[in-house]
Amino acid sequence: MGANAAGPRLEEQWRDILSVHARTMCEIDRVLHPHGLGASDFEVLDILASEAPEGGEHCRVQNLVGRVHLSQSALSRLIGRLEKEGLVERSVCAEDRRGVWVSLTAKGRALHADVLPLQRAALARTLNG
Repeated sequence: MGANAAGPRLEEQWRDILSVHARTMCEIDRVLHPHGLGASDFEVLDILASEAPEGGEHCRVQNLVGRVHLSQSALSRLIGRLEKEGLVERSVCAEDRRGVWVSLTAKGRALHADVLPLQRAALARTLNG
């Protein structure tokens, strides 16, 4: 009985979350599109920038999967596009030949720095507004 009474409230909360997420992703996509990026592209660049602030480090692709909310195959395609654009580079993990490292290039780091204020402003507009 308790689950039925809470059902409409939970469903409403869930729909509110989905609505905020959709609005936020659309706004980020809108502001980043002129720079050739989408929201998921930015997320990867942002995680890599925060994981390796000095530029010499890298992150395993496997560790990105749970953080960007994409399937492993979708993330692999996204990283492939970013690599083709010269924003990231991939390398094989020497310790585990199955593992793949990804890191920002200088071009990727510069683009991230350029668009970071746009993404943060979009977050502020949709999440604080």
